[in-house]
This record gives sequence, structure tokens and C-alpha cells, in this order.
Amino acid sequence: MAISLIYLLWSIPVLAAVSLVMAGTRHERPELIWQQTWRNAVWTLTFLGSVAAVIAVAIWWIGS
Repeated sequence: MAISLIYLLWSIPVLAAVSLVMAGTRHERPELIWQQTWRNAVWTLTFLGSVAAVIAVAIWWIGS
């Protein structure tokens, strides 16, 4: 069963909120907060994408 696009779209505001909170706890200047927010968001998306790719390959490999 595939996850629907609606559920994936809900992850965008959650990712933004988590990234902003993490950046806000480390920096006080707004420009540094925004820079760190983008870095956190990119890192999180890369990590989750890598995990999803590994799981997809494992499912494909086991299924064939």
C-alpha cells in the first residue's frame, strides 16, 4: 500500500517547524537562523530520502 501524496505534504510544515526550532535554539541572529534552517531541512530530507531508497531497493530485491 503506497502512502498518499496528502500525507507526504503534511511533512513539509512539520519539517519547517522542526528545522526552525533547531536553528533558533543554536543562533540568535535571523540570517544565521535561516541558514541553519535550510541546512537542517536539506540534511533531514537527504537522510529520509536515503532511508526510503534503501527500503525501496530492499523490497524490490526481496520481491523479485
